[in-house]
Amino acid sequence: MKKLFIPILLGLFVFKATAQESTRVITTGVPFLLIAADARSGGMGDIGVATSTDGFSQQWNPSKYAFAISKQGLGITYTPYLSNLVNDIFLGNLTYYNRINERSAVAASFRYFSNGEVELRETFDQEPLVVKPNELTLDVSYALRLSDRFSMAVAGRYIRSDLKLQVGNEDATAAGTFAVDVSGFYQSEEVAYNDFDGRWRAGFNISNIGPKLKYDETGQENFIPTNLGLGGGFDFILDEYNKVGVNLEVNKLLVPTPPDLDLNGDGDITPEERSQAIQDYNDISFISGMFQSFGDAPDGFSEELKEFTWALGAEYWYQDVFAFRTGYFNESEEKGSRKFLSVGAGFKLSAINIDLSYLFSTSRVRSPLEGTLRFGLTFNFGDEYSEY
Repeated sequence: MKKLFIPILLGLFVFKATAQESTRVITTGVPFLLIAADARSGGMGDIGVATSTDGFSQQWNPSKYAFAISKQGLGITYTPYLSNLVNDIFLGNLTYYNRINERSAVAASFRYFSNGEVELRETFDQEPLVVKPNELTLDVSYALRLSDRFSMAVAGRYIRSDLKLQVGNEDATAAGTFAVDVSGFYQSEEVAYNDFDGRWRAGFNISNIGPKLKYDETGQENFIPTNLGLGGGFDFILDEYNKVGVNLEVNKLLVPTPPDLDLNGDGDITPEERSQAIQDYNDISFISGMFQSFGDAPDGFSEELKEFTWALGAEYWYQDVFAFRTGYFNESEEKGSRKFLSVGAGFKLSAINIDLSYLFSTSRVRSPLEGTLRFGLTFNFGDEYSEY
């Protein structure tokens, strides 16, 4: 990505800045944490809180690792970003898990988001300074089965955002913070119905609970994307060869709604009103913001409901060898207007899983992942557990 002047840093706005008409779209720092990093979830409308366990459960719900079939797994994914415009912006992800015993598992993952190359120069004929802004996370998790059918997990995450470009003698240091996740997962036994067998799943994940991100001592603090995910699913086990899983998931950012700048309600926003409203918003701590996010929308409960996104996904498996997936994701037009349909496929070759997915925007606001083929590999090691 070649630019002549300093850009508005893409990494801070990749999700929410696309909705120009709403004044209360929730924005956060490091929004790349919300991008579906794996092709399996990407093929089902970016869901994963209550789907069956796979190598990439770390992002969605690490509690699922306590129900993993393989003792160990290593997952690698690559996701081009804004591929219709540039070729050097991408998200890479590496995940490893180890099911220690019948009741517990550990996992670790590394995620890297490259914002490409940026050329800095003051004149057209000046030799440019080429910089490569990027963001990354490193996290570990521990999952424990509290009963035969329910597990919980905690995860710790280090976040580094190197987006502040070097200009003149200015100190361009990277910003850093940390976060934790708390999650739970339920998976039932196989239940016999009249014409098929079935299995229920449910899960939750409160992710990225942590302090705000700040790039310098005098700059604005940015909330990180603390998120509540709730999901449920059911597997239709039609026979020994055919299985269909259906999943529904809702998510809500646990970040305060941007304030109404017209404090007096007279329709005239003065500079003083704007400054005071922004200052009050910036003074909210991340803990207070989590609780406040459920009831602070200026238009009341109706606006709060619009801050929930929902997604519906389905996955068909034939002989546990080939999978076809599809899903739909929906967000209110006033809160970002992300709406898209996704499709995907999976192949299992011995101890290797190959996953692919593709996304189609259904909104007038095009997704940055429009026209992008996401790709993932999972390598499974060791003995298998008899969970089913």
